[in-house]
Amino acid sequence: MISRELYAKIKYIDITTSRLVESVFAGEYHSVFKGKGIEFDEVREYMPGDDIRDIDWNVTAKTGVPYTKRYVESRELTVMLLIDVSASEYFGTAQKQKSEIIAEICAVLAFSAIKNNDRVGVLFFTDQVEKFITPQKGKRHVLRAIREILSFKPRGKGTDIGAALKALNQIVPKRATVFLFSDFFTSGYEKLLKISHRKHDMIGVVVEDDREAEFPKVGAIELVDAESGRRLYFNSSSGRFRKRFSKLCKDSVEERNHLFDSIRMDHIEIRARENFVDPLIRFFKRRERKARNV
Repeated sequence: MISRELYAKIKYIDITTSRLVESVFAGEYHSVFKGKGIEFDEVREYMPGDDIRDIDWNVTAKTGVPYTKRYVESRELTVMLLIDVSASEYFGTAQKQKSEIIAEICAVLAFSAIKNNDRVGVLFFTDQVEKFITPQKGKRHVLRAIREILSFKPRGKGTDIGAALKALNQIVPKRATVFLFSDFFTSGYEKLLKISHRKHDMIGVVVEDDREAEFPKVGAIELVDAESGRRLYFNSSSGRFRKRFSKLCKDSVEERNHLFDSIRMDHIEIRARENFVDPLIRFFKRRERKARNV
């Protein structure tokens, strides 16, 4: 039985994200993430405006009346949410932790997917694969996934994106649309990301807190690495320290984005203090323009 607090969070996300999906994202999602192709649906009488190339000449010859073939989009997409649940994702200096924002974004994507009759699956990872939820359709399945995202307690604390990608490629053999949620503050996953992006449609989603890029001036301070437990002492009043901290963060972001660009992998950057709706809309618009130019 779930707690009242968890139930309230699930209800809040259900209501708010369902409204967003109905008003904004379902149509955007459908136009960007196409199905596997076009498949035959039925034969019906020819109507003015129908493409003459679709006329079924065999049926027309038998009946003496023009008949045309009708086709529909074959969707049957699988959407996978790969979620980094390492200790660094449970950080936040805004109103919400990064993990809570990730849960809301996942809900928007999942509800958009099932609105378009697609399957949704989830894979949680830290420095190991923590849990896999088989891709399925339906609102009940999505609500269960959201509950898991909000309440999941990982065993590990570190981050191993490579292990998650390796598991994805083994568990999901057919091409899927994959949203990879992580801060990407790790290494050693680059080769597997390239392989995975050739097999799947990979999209990186980075939720960033401002304090991960700019350190406040608060004097002497002890920092604890949430993943390794290592303790470090700094004088944050030192301009030299803050400048070096900012440069390290900037270099990390540039290296990450260079990797994404080099393999032509789309990514979304979301600031914890900002509304995630605008960055998501920009992403959908960007994907739509790219699809038109192909």
